[in-house]
Amino acid sequence: MRPAVLLHCEKVAKSCSGVPVLRDVSFTLDQGRILGLAGENGAGKSTLMNILGGVTRLDSGRIEFGGVEYQPRRPGDAIEAGIAFVHQELNLFPNLTVAENIYVSGFPVHRVAGVPFLDIGSMRRRTADLLGRLDLAIPADTMVERLPPGERQLVEVAKALSVDARLIILDEPTTSLSVWETRRLFEIIERLRSRGMSLIYISHVLEDVLRLSDDIMILRDGEVVALESAAQFSVSRMVSLMVGRNLDSLYPVRAGCPGERPLLEVKSLTQPGALENISFNLLRGEILGVFGLMGSGRTELARCLFGLDPFRDGEIVLEGTRLDAISPEQSIARGMAFLTEDRREEGLLIDASVVENLGLVALRSFVRPLLKLVDSAALRRRAFEVVSSVRLSESDLDCDAVKKLSGGNQQKVVLGKWLFRSPAVLILDEPTRGIDVGARYEVYRTIQELADRGAALLVISSEIEELIGICDRILVMSNGEITHTAEGGRFDREQIMRSAIRASAVS
Repeated sequence: MRPAVLLHCEKVAKSCSGVPVLRDVSFTLDQGRILGLAGENGAGKSTLMNILGGVTRLDSGRIEFGGVEYQPRRPGDAIEAGIAFVHQELNLFPNLTVAENIYVSGFPVHRVAGVPFLDIGSMRRRTADLLGRLDLAIPADTMVERLPPGERQLVEVAKALSVDARLIILDEPTTSLSVWETRRLFEIIERLRSRGMSLIYISHVLEDVLRLSDDIMILRDGEVVALESAAQFSVSRMVSLMVGRNLDSLYPVRAGCPGERPLLEVKSLTQPGALENISFNLLRGEILGVFGLMGSGRTELARCLFGLDPFRDGEIVLEGTRLDAISPEQSIARGMAFLTEDRREEGLLIDASVVENLGLVALRSFVRPLLKLVDSAALRRRAFEVVSSVRLSESDLDCDAVKKLSGGNQQKVVLGKWLFRSPAVLILDEPTRGIDVGARYEVYRTIQELADRGAALLVISSEIEELIGICDRILVMSNGEITHTAEGGRFDREQIMRSAIRASAVS
C-alpha cells in the first residue's frame, strides 16, 4: 500500500525584484521517505525551503502538509505544523548547555501558586531522552562550545525531534563533519526514516544525495527539471541536469606541468600539539594537495605557513629567503595568499559590496598619495579585470552586499580578492566547500590557470576525489605528521585513506 502523502507542493512560484526565482514548482513527498534536492547555487533551493519554513511567502501556488492547506507566515508556523530545519550554519548558542539550546524557543515550566518557574528537571529528562534516541551519550548540561562539530549537528537534529517534527529538512549537514561523523549522521538519518520520519536532504555532495534518497528532485533556474526515483539517477546524469549541459569531466584537463624550482620550502616545521617535523617543497607551477581527516593538522599547517599561528621549530623559505618573522601582513607583502575554509566568517565582509571585498587585500595600492583617499575608479577597473579571471559576471560587481550572492559566487569573490595581488604562492583551505558542481568546475579551472602561469598552489581538502582530480602530488597528514606522499599519475585512493587513518588508529 502506498504511504500517505505528507507534503504536496503545486505550481509554487516566487519572484524577487521582478526576477522569477521559482517557476511552477510541483512535487510530492510521502511519509517515511527521503527526498534528495540538488541544484546549482541560485537554482532556487533556498527560496523553496524558506517558503516551507515560513521565512518567505510564495507568490502563487498551493501547499498541503499533512492533508491540510499550509500557508506559513512566520517560522513559528512551520514549527507548529511539524517542519524543522537543520541548517548548514548551525543555529546553536555555544555559551548555553545542550538542554538550553534544545528548548531555547520554549522552555518547559511548572507553576507554584500560579507563578511559572523554569522546570529544569523536566528539561534535562526530555533532553536525555532525545539524545538517547540519537545514541548521543553526553550530559544534558554540557556546554555546546565543548562539543565537536558532529555532536553539534546531532544536537540540531535533537532540536528538530523536540518539536515533534514530521518533516526534517537538512541543508548541507555534512559540510563541517569528518568521515566518521558523516557516517554516524547517515545512520541516524536512515533510522529516522525507518521510524516513519520524512526528510528533505540538500547537498552538493551528489554521491551522498544518491546514497540516502528514495527520490531525487533537480532544480535548475527555479524549475523542476527532473523528479524521479533515485534508482534512475547517476552522478553524471545529476550533473548534466543541474548545469544544463554535459561536463566532459568533473575536473578540467591540466595543460601545464610543475617546474623544477621550489617556490616554498618547509623544513622540520613543529608546533607542539599541532605539527610535528613537517617538511616538503612546493614547486613553481605545482598544485600540491594536502589530505587528512579532521584534527590531522592540515589547517594548522596552513595557518602557520601564513603567519596566523606561531610555530616553535623549523624553517619556512620563500623563493630562497628564510622567513624569520612571519605575520599575515608580511606574508601578503612577500607574495603569499591564504583562502580560509570559512569564507563567511574569515574571508568576506559579508555586508560590504563585491568591489569593496575584491579590493580588501590590495586597498593600499589604490590610495591617492596626497589626499589619502581610495581611487574608486582605479579600484573598479582592476575589479573588472579580476572578475573575468574568476568567472564572475560583470553585473555581480554592482551587488551592494556580497551576502546576496550565491555560495559559489561568494567563493569566487574570496579567490578574486587574492588575485588582486597576483600571488606567487596561494594556500587554499577547502576551496570548494558548500558550492555546487558548476561553480566547483570554474574554481578548479582558475586554480589550474594560476598554476599554468607559474604560481604555486597548496590545496587542502577533505575530499580525496577532488585532490586526485586536480593535484600533481598529494601529502597525507595524520596527527600533525606527513604519513605519505602520493605522486601524480599513481594516486591510490585506498592508500591515501589508509595513510590518513593509520596514525590515528595507533594513537
